[in-house]
Amino acid sequence: MTRKLTTLVAALAMLMTMLGTGAFAASDRGDQARAEHQRIVDFWTPERIAQAVPRDFVIDGRGWKAKPENPGKPGGGGGGGGGDNTVTGASWNGGGEVADTTGKILFALGSSYYVCSGSVATESVSGRSVVVSAGHCVFDETNGQFATNWMFIPDYDSAPAPLDTQGTFCAQTEWGCWTATSLVVHEGYATAGGFNDQAVQYDWGFAVMGNGGHANTQLDATVGSQAVSFASVTIGTTVSAFGYPAAQKYKGNDLVYCQGPVGTDPNTDDLTYGVTCNMTGGSSGGPWFAPFDNGTGTGTQMSVNSYGYSGVKSMFGPMFNSNTQDTWNTALTTNGNAVVD
Repeated sequence: MTRKLTTLVAALAMLMTMLGTGAFAASDRGDQARAEHQRIVDFWTPERIAQAVPRDFVIDGRGWKAKPENPGKPGGGGGGGGGDNTVTGASWNGGGEVADTTGKILFALGSSYYVCSGSVATESVSGRSVVVSAGHCVFDETNGQFATNWMFIPDYDSAPAPLDTQGTFCAQTEWGCWTATSLVVHEGYATAGGFNDQAVQYDWGFAVMGNGGHANTQLDATVGSQAVSFASVTIGTTVSAFGYPAAQKYKGNDLVYCQGPVGTDPNTDDLTYGVTCNMTGGSSGGPWFAPFDNGTGTGTQMSVNSYGYSGVKSMFGPMFNSNTQDTWNTALTTNGNAVVD
């Protein structure tokens, strides 16, 4: 009897120690994370998704800048140039890694709902997945607020869920949906005060993703990931840009790509990239790769779809650099939204 009582007392003491030292905290955090993930998934009803519009920036004479000088000039303004190998906006039918890792993004800013694109990036932190998108797809540069209810749907092309009340939206997609636990931007974007010359040079953003999908799994372990580089590429190098454009002739349910020599935008003093491309609203945040293997669908990401000019078939994007890498490094360690200086 004494031995049993001693054993019971020891077991109770161990339990109290575990409670006191937070041994159950990880389980509690996991429950909270799953509950928050489900809240965001439930938030995106078909009705709300149908109201989501592109948050893309197209500049005209009444806006931030006039049209580019010398549009279409190879190696200079207007997004690079033409050529027999240039693809200006076609359905990607090559499959491969890029099909799985490029996805559609839904998010809210205040009471408005938006759609963008993004890509899963390769990182070395155990248990962490990161999606790369545009800064304006994670942060409101005018009001200084992060987006909310941020959700990523990889490979939306394979199974675009119908926007009806039958079934659950995420359950009808190829892999399901993942939701962000943290969003990270650079202060160069966050302090721009609007979408302007400063903002476009820092228009990248990173989303740290919790477990999700059809089986509560880690995103990159489920769909794969793509390498990311923070070094500049040589002007004239072939780049491949991807996204889910949702305006004009595009419907937002097809993975589209452009491919051609990269140039720069003279209106930003050649501080942003450009490529000939007719993708429209909804493609913002989609990845740019150089190099890229059309056969395997793998590449190294070095920019994102950022902005365009009215009447000019070009897409422009920021140059990934040391500031981008600082933002990335924070995304690998943060446990909350962050603006990086």
